[in-house]
Order: sequence, then structure tokens, then C-alpha cells
Amino acid sequence: MRIQSLLVFDMDGVLVDVTNSYRQTIIEVVKHFTGTVKDFTGTEISNTEISNQDIQVAKNRGGANNDWDLTLELVRERGGSPTRQEVVRIFQQIYLGNNHDGLIAREQWLPRGQLLERLSRRFRLALFTGREHGEALFTLSKFAPDVVFDPVVGMEDVEREKPDPEGLLKIVEKIKPKEVFYVGDTTDDCRAARAAHVPFIGVVGPENPLGAELERLFRREGAKAVISDVNELERVLP
Repeated sequence: MRIQSLLVFDMDGVLVDVTNSYRQTIIEVVKHFTGTVKDFTGTEISNTEISNQDIQVAKNRGGANNDWDLTLELVRERGGSPTRQEVVRIFQQIYLGNNHDGLIAREQWLPRGQLLERLSRRFRLALFTGREHGEALFTLSKFAPDVVFDPVVGMEDVEREKPDPEGLLKIVEKIKPKEVFYVGDTTDDCRAARAAHVPFIGVVGPENPLGAELERLFRREGAKAVISDVNELERVLP
């Protein structure tokens, strides 16, 4: 029997903890391109102070779905002047390393037990992520090789990234489900869902330094539910 319901996931912060991978890569790239500056006395001081909270401020603001562009913005705010291409090159070197032995190796899979297997009996599972398509497939094959996500829509599969709903609409138009939900962890995820008229379930993890603010943003944007962990998902789904 054809499953009539569709559950679309974002990846980072929902299925995968990226605190020590993507978020740390942003911090390391900012350090790489800013280094030190001189204060009014001529003494060199660190110009690399950036934290997960700085990153979360931008994520909560919205328009920061692409981590390459966010990193470039943070570098330039601190006086660096690399090209976007240079930022992307260093970012990928740090994140991917050689044969995926960079910070990507620090990622942790968040769904526990048989959560996705249970959900797949009730929903068709799909993925709409800001990651490159190949990186998303690599992560799925590493952590959940027996779970089918179809379709997978990544960065290069759309002309306009989140908060534009293009990727989500592509998935919905292909599947034509009777009901659909999108699970994400950023303001851009929530706004993409709203623009696509898809009910949104927000994930605000306890490690989020601005979690209370993000939960308020989700509720203001009309989220169907807000949970602290993807493993709570069954509780808020029909």
C-alpha cells in the first residue's frame, strides 16, 4: 500500500549534531583569515574571538543557511578580506580533510534506536538540506545505511537556498502526499516551510546558546510544534 504521508528532514542540528564539525569549522576558518590585529598601542591582540553563540545569532536572524557565506560574512566583520572561493577552499579542507577525516568525522548521529525505521512505516522520508548533495549522501550512508530518504535535495539541487521554499516544493510536487511535515532547526527552515505552506516542527536542542529565543521565533513564525530532540518527534506527529 502506498504511504500517503511525507516527513521531510533538515540534516544539520536535526539528524546530525554538527557542533564539533560545521560549527567548529566556521570558527577555525574565521581564525585562519583574521589572525591578530594591533590595538591603539601597537600591541597584537587576538581578532579571532568567535563562539557558537555568535554563529547562533546569525542563524536566528535568518538568511544564514549557507555556512560558506556565513563564514565569509563573519570573516569580513572581523577585518579579513578573502574571496568567497578562498573561504570555500579552506572551509572544505578543514571540514572534509583527506578522505573525510576532517571535522566531519566528529559528527554524531542523533536519532536513537529504531526511530527512523518506525517513522518509515508511517511516512515516506525525504531530506531537504543546505549541505552539498554528496556530503548528505555520505552522512546518510555512514549512519543510516538501511533507511531510505527519497528524494534528497541538497545545496546544488536548487537555484535558491533556504529560506526560499524551492527545495521543499520540489519534494512535495514530486511525491504529492496527502500530508507533509518539515523538521528543521533554524529560522530559515521555518520560513521555508511557511512559504511552502508545509507544517513545521522545530528542533531546539539543549546545547543551543540562544534556544529560548529560537523557540519564540519558531512559535511566532507559526511552527506546529517545538521539540528539544528529534527523538521526541513521534510525540508531536499525528
